[in-house]
Amino acid sequence: MLSAIRTRALVGAIRRPMVVSRAFGTTRMMRNAASEEKQVKMREQSGGAYSLEQVSGPESLIGAGSVEGEVPTDFDQATNLERLEMLGLMAGVKVFDHTPLDSSRKGTLENPIIVDSYEKYRYVGCTGSPAGSHEVLWMRPSADKVGRCWECGSVYKINYLGIEDEHHH
Repeated sequence: MLSAIRTRALVGAIRRPMVVSRAFGTTRMMRNAASEEKQVKMREQSGGAYSLEQVSGPESLIGAGSVEGEVPTDFDQATNLERLEMLGLMAGVKVFDHTPLDSSRKGTLENPIIVDSYEKYRYVGCTGSPAGSHEVLWMRPSADKVGRCWECGSVYKINYLGIEDEHHH
C-alpha cells in the first residue's frame, strides 16, 4: 500500500504544470547579454575573420573560440579551410567545387581525366565509364604520377594549381 501512495504522488507531480518564475527568464537574458559582450571582445582580440570579406590570409581563418562556461558551436571551433568554407556558405558562395569528375569517357595515358587540386595529390574515386559500371575504387594520383583504376583502367592526372614552393608545416 505504501508503494501505491508513492506512485500516486509521483504521477501527480509529473502531471502538474511547471511554473517558471519571471526572474529565471530575466537572469537568462542578462547572462546571454554578458556572454555576447564577451564574444564580441574575444572576436576583436582574435583577429579572425567573421565574414568572407574579412579573410586576408591563413592567419585570419582562426576563430575566437567560445566564452568560458559555454559549449562552443562548430563555427566557433572551425579553423583554416573548414572556416573558409563556412564563411563562404554564409555569404552564399561555394568556395569548393563539388561537381563530379567527367565520367562520359575513360581516361587514357595520352588523354587522362584531369583533376584540379591545390595539393600535390588527391584521392579520386572511380565508378567506371559509363558512371556506375563498377563499385567505387579509390586511388591517389599525384602531380608527378597518374592514377589508374584497377577495374576499368581509366587514368586520372592531377593539375596542380597551388604555389610550387609553398611549405605548409
